[in-house]
Amino acid sequence: MSSHPVEFSEDLQDTPPAIRIGLSRAGVTRSAKAIRMGFGGSEHFMDADVECLVDLDPDQKGVHMSRFEEEVNEAIDQVFIGESAVAIEQLAENIARRVVERQGALRGTATIRARYPKERRTPVTDVPTQEMYGLIGMASARPGHSRRAVGVSAQGMNACPCAQGLVREQAEAALSADGFTDDEIARIVARVPIATHNQRARGTLIVGVPGMVDIPADDLIAIVEDGMSSEIYELLKRPDELYVVDRAHRRPRFVEDSVRAMIAGVIEQFPDLPDDAFVSAHQENYETIHTHDVEAERYGVLGQMRAEVAGGEHSSRHLTVTEWLDA
Repeated sequence: MSSHPVEFSEDLQDTPPAIRIGLSRAGVTRSAKAIRMGFGGSEHFMDADVECLVDLDPDQKGVHMSRFEEEVNEAIDQVFIGESAVAIEQLAENIARRVVERQGALRGTATIRARYPKERRTPVTDVPTQEMYGLIGMASARPGHSRRAVGVSAQGMNACPCAQGLVREQAEAALSADGFTDDEIARIVARVPIATHNQRARGTLIVGVPGMVDIPADDLIAIVEDGMSSEIYELLKRPDELYVVDRAHRRPRFVEDSVRAMIAGVIEQFPDLPDDAFVSAHQENYETIHTHDVEAERYGVLGQMRAEVAGGEHSSRHLTVTEWLDA
């Protein structure tokens, strides 16, 4: 076998395709990387999946896949050797800009999804426990222009209001038949948590702001968890378990309620965000008494959401995150 390097006569990716049509997206997905991120006033090392895509010209057969890996690795290496870590959405933006330049594309996108541990204290016994959260960085770039968004995902639980209402009605009827007065029944059901079925849930919240405004990921996590009936913990002592169950049953939430609570949380927590900021709130509940799961979502610009919360008209057209990033 010859040890001399082989010289290739042409770059097949740059040749015309058999069928001349442009592609909306082409690139690499689920590229596993170790990244160094900065948020919450400290640096974190975590594993992440990187997705990197560009549009493809109708006269180009394929994208240069190896260049995606090169640009992703170089962007990550810059963070590793730099004096300070960057936010995940900033890294995504750097990658998107790089691939647009190297691929000669009109548009490129990068999405980074990572999981990171965070130490929490249990609510009653104050025992340390490690919880896992999701961190999302998204960006879109064109020559001379880019936009980015940051997101988080967190687990929690919802207590179903519908089943709880049925159990409450049954309890009230039984208490009335047993001779309790209406005032006594009202006092009892107000003091005693009413049974219902529970759903473990996952909420995801994404916020994008034009310009270089940084949104703290920890603030978004707090909004997601508060949107559910209760936060949950990997480790729970018996007093903590009582606290979580009692809290959840006193705050019953539909999956739709959690999405609306997240939107309201962003409006309240970030009053200075511009109306053209982007927000996406998604909630999925994993059913316990049904064989299906349920989910709800709202996305669009913050100005429309503020108007609706204030009593304005419903916006029938909601901007997607892809449309907002490309604006």
